[in-house]
Amino acid sequence: MQVLWKLEKAFVKDIVDELPEPKPHYNTVSTIIKILEDKGFAGHESFGKSNRYFPVVNKDEYTKKTMKQFLKGYFEGSYANMLSFFAKEKDITIEELESILNDLRKTEHKK
Repeated sequence: MQVLWKLEKAFVKDIVDELPEPKPHYNTVSTIIKILEDKGFAGHESFGKSNRYFPVVNKDEYTKKTMKQFLKGYFEGSYANMLSFFAKEKDITIEELESILNDLRKTEHKK
């Protein structure tokens, strides 16, 4: 999806060209883009036997949906469980947690 958002409209070959080395096989990318299309994240327009794909959802919508699925699958749907996990693994600092708290406080004050 990152590449599709960047290119806005792309054939599978264009997507493969944008991916880092080692590049996945054309058929792999084609399968993934079809799955994204089946899930409603991408669409296509046909040019003979070729399809040019485009994003149907914006990055924010996609991020919200995938993060909710991620939270549900790994952290029982709890942001607190996720932050606790990262704190225990030392992947987040106290300063970063304080920044998150400050952002939350600002959001609460705006309501």
